[in-house]
Amino acid sequence: MSTDLASAINHQVRLAARPLGLPRDGDWRFTEEPVALPDEGGVLVRATHLSLDPAMRGWMNEGKSYIAPVGIGEVMRAGGIGVVVASKNPAFAVGDKVSGTLGVQTYCLVPAGHIGRSGLARIDTKLGSDTQWLNVLGMPGMTGYFGLMDIGQPKPGETVVVSGAAGAVGQTVGQLAKIKGCRVVGIAGGADKCRFVVDELGFDACIDYKAGSVRDGLKQHCPGGVDIYFDNVGGEILDTVLTRINRKARIVICGAISQYNATAPVQGPKNYLSLLVNRARMEGVVVFDYAERYPAAIAELAGYLKDGRMKSREDVVKGLASFPAALLRLFDGGNFGKLVLDVSG
Repeated sequence: MSTDLASAINHQVRLAARPLGLPRDGDWRFTEEPVALPDEGGVLVRATHLSLDPAMRGWMNEGKSYIAPVGIGEVMRAGGIGVVVASKNPAFAVGDKVSGTLGVQTYCLVPAGHIGRSGLARIDTKLGSDTQWLNVLGMPGMTGYFGLMDIGQPKPGETVVVSGAAGAVGQTVGQLAKIKGCRVVGIAGGADKCRFVVDELGFDACIDYKAGSVRDGLKQHCPGGVDIYFDNVGGEILDTVLTRINRKARIVICGAISQYNATAPVQGPKNYLSLLVNRARMEGVVVFDYAERYPAAIAELAGYLKDGRMKSREDVVKGLASFPAALLRLFDGGNFGKLVLDVSG
């Protein structure tokens, strides 16, 4: 054991209670423990950047879902980027940059039997920066890519509407749809975000849901109806878009951030019969289903980053202690771009 690791302390954020509504400070417990070295086949990673995602709110809830809930007392689940600092696995060398499910902590010990489950993989920083590997080249980018391409199945000339357009997934979806020859209309909150979506990301238009009627905005910017709706927010916006869909439209259900902290039962879409009338399809996307295909998607998206056809904006907050407050920014629209926690210091 190196002298540095012998005295190193792992700082962690654990789930102390299941939140009711928005997570509160009392729902978290900060802990410290000595860093342990890996056994045969294991890897020790020093985290540098952690991904803060709306899905984390769902992981805190008890109940059946696409992934087991975080247990009370467990380190909060989070994807991240880090550096291998100790390894007894031939696939990973000390100094390798890696991505995977690292948790909200400064060190992550990945036993041999958990390498695959954690998604631990080396990353090539020539393809993108650390924060881009948590955005366009990471879970949000993979979600956007496979949700749009496999479920949305865009065709040139079609109209694509994306809610949460300035967020991590929305950025990738809208830019990729433009590259594939579609007309793209975003929905975002605030004039600055809408300007960014149009002027920087190249969307054809963006509807500010905080400033006016989404229904009127759709009538103005989607006069021929909506062929693909990529939904990141759920609630009233989903209901409104359902009134504007075309025959054989595809609705991609990625998330419902407007509902995640609701204390009353979540309401389903009121206008779902529009799916029947228009012979349309609504399908959910869970990114982990496509894990074997990540390398091909990363290669394609990295090419777009390199040639300038795609941009990547991250909103970086520093320090593990900032985690509880930073997470809340996802739910009040306070983040501008992919929210990342820098724990390198």
